Amino acid sequence: MYSLLSYGKMMRDRGRMAAYGEALRQTVKPGSIVVDIGTGTGIFALLACQLGAKQVYAIEPDRAIAVAKEIAQANGYDDRVCFIQENSTQVELPHRADVIVSDLRGVLPFFGAHLPSIIDARERLLAPEGVLIPLRDRVWATIVEAPQLYEQYTSPWDDNPYGLQLQGAKPFVTNTWRKGKITPEQCLLAPQPCLTLDYTCIEDANGTVEFAGTISRSGIAHGICLWFDATLTEKIGFSNAPGQPELIYGQAFFPWKTPITVEPRDRVSIKLQANWVHQDYIWRWHSQVFHQGQSTQLKANFEQSTFWSQPLSSMQLHKQANAFVPSLNPDGKILQAILQLMNEQKSLGEIARHLTAQFPETFPTWQLALRRVGELSQQYSL
Repeated sequence: MYSLLSYGKMMRDRGRMAAYGEALRQTVKPGSIVVDIGTGTGIFALLACQLGAKQVYAIEPDRAIAVAKEIAQANGYDDRVCFIQENSTQVELPHRADVIVSDLRGVLPFFGAHLPSIIDARERLLAPEGVLIPLRDRVWATIVEAPQLYEQYTSPWDDNPYGLQLQGAKPFVTNTWRKGKITPEQCLLAPQPCLTLDYTCIEDANGTVEFAGTISRSGIAHGICLWFDATLTEKIGFSNAPGQPELIYGQAFFPWKTPITVEPRDRVSIKLQANWVHQDYIWRWHSQVFHQGQSTQLKANFEQSTFWSQPLSSMQLHKQANAFVPSLNPDGKILQAILQLMNEQKSLGEIARHLTAQFPETFPTWQLALRRVGELSQQYSL
């Protein structure tokens, strides 16, 4: 979930907004039916209304949709915008859309439920001759010299004023990736287009990025950098590549286990995989660096994954074992009680009173119980 401040930053990204605004002008006609997936505070939905859309379905699971409703009313468009607080994959609409617009990406297109949502929307919500915005994204990659980014991973564990050995954390932190800002001068390899995601026909939420090439200059390689070029319509797009006007997306930095000194003619071979698992992505990146002298020598061979970024205690592993027999802890008992009462069609007030009677130490007041019940109602009720 984003904060309203984050939504504001997205709207202040003039490069992004100008491109999306022009794409809508090219595709939304008077009388169009438009679906805005991930509407946030409603900016694309309102632009569609300005362009003459007959009906706009603005879909957003976040509470920011309440602000979007107020903004639509203030602009006189509330009669044409139907706001739906739900994930788009759970929505049924009375009409298929002439235009579906969305920006569910993060730093990369492989983010959250972006791809599953687009695939579902194209199949269920888009008219046969309808238009998707964006049409496609192309992922680019290179190897970078990024000491400042890399130090954010390692310096807390390598350099501390306490004389303590803290390096046990490094294998975990170097299996995470993060948003960064890369300049063209930091690239040690000519950037390469690696993968095109065509939203008009894509069927799989998983993705593989592969590239190989020869290092162009001497330096210290710290990891892999990815970004994407967006094609919103055939004539409109933008890029968040290093050296382009800065957009809100930034670039993605995947660190290596250790920095590697590289020279011209050294070759790299990289394979990254993004696997959609339990509503999130697990990333794997396999990196090899070869020295091309009189004989080929392997300088580095790294296998990394976000799966290895979270330490697991023996107790956590024990609780996931096949033979483990679980019993409910206090929080589990509270959740069980609430869901059972919801299933019995009790009102939230009635459930809260049951909780204060059954769990007085956790809920000494009815108001505290009602707050907890309300949170679960948002999550589980129809």
